[in-house]
Amino acid sequence: MAAQREWFEKDYYAVLGVSSNASPREITKAYRKLARTHHPDATGGSEERFKEVSAAYDVLGDETKRGEYDEARRLGPSAAGGFASGSDGFNVHFEDFDDLSGMFGNLFSRGRGAGGPIPMRGVDQETRIHLGFRDAIDGITTTIRLGADSEGGQRQAKVRIPAGVDDGQRIRLAAKGGTGRNGGPNGDLFVVVEIAPDSMFGRKGRHLTIAVPVTFPEAALGSEIKIPTYDHSTVTLKVPAGTKSGTTFRVKGRGISTPKATGDLLVTIEIVVPTELTAQERTAIEALNEVTDWSPRNEERQEG
Repeated sequence: MAAQREWFEKDYYAVLGVSSNASPREITKAYRKLARTHHPDATGGSEERFKEVSAAYDVLGDETKRGEYDEARRLGPSAAGGFASGSDGFNVHFEDFDDLSGMFGNLFSRGRGAGGPIPMRGVDQETRIHLGFRDAIDGITTTIRLGADSEGGQRQAKVRIPAGVDDGQRIRLAAKGGTGRNGGPNGDLFVVVEIAPDSMFGRKGRHLTIAVPVTFPEAALGSEIKIPTYDHSTVTLKVPAGTKSGTTFRVKGRGISTPKATGDLLVTIEIVVPTELTAQERTAIEALNEVTDWSPRNEERQEG
């Protein structure tokens, strides 16, 4: 890894808002927070600030690069006048090197040999993709736009979203990130998935969830009801007599299918109280109230 001129101009610790002795975990946490805030797709995001944060993390997030960066910064004061004393006992002008590769090739890469700039890996980048509920469950292959390239053209990348992907999951696209320098490999691109909610179904991992309204008689007396499923069919669910509102039943194998396993459909019963009654319904409910000798606010049924 060759030190870059930017290393002397940029305090990457300050860019990420961490101290110079921050742990790798603290650095990663700070980067992720800033990347979400300044991503160009985010409200108030800044592409320039996002690139600055990504460049800082590319160095500080790598143990080897971070060590070389710290050493380069340590040598900074001695180079302030235009000269630096190398570890081999020689003095050099900064302007003699395009990217300081010659000088720091001796400091950090002794034994590699000379012969030109050292290849540098491109920075890792992150973007977000918004998916519909069913696209996330079924899987989809799509193309995402990544902004302008170095020649002013539009950068694009094809990404395959696996079936059953979770909200917030990160998908790695190898070598689709920042362009490498001096013949070095490209960085990786991480695609963060954001899933839109569905009007009928929710999900818990591989399981689908659904809330089904029932009437008081259906719950009190027991009933069989039709439940819609993800594949646009229905299943019959037997609701036992005395079922309470909020009770959840499991329908096996009707959840999300992935190469590893298939989840279930979790059906939650919600007892709905009518807001308007016909005269006949009111008479029937009043009659029920007259013969009811217990209260749900009492722990035990009253004995007559």
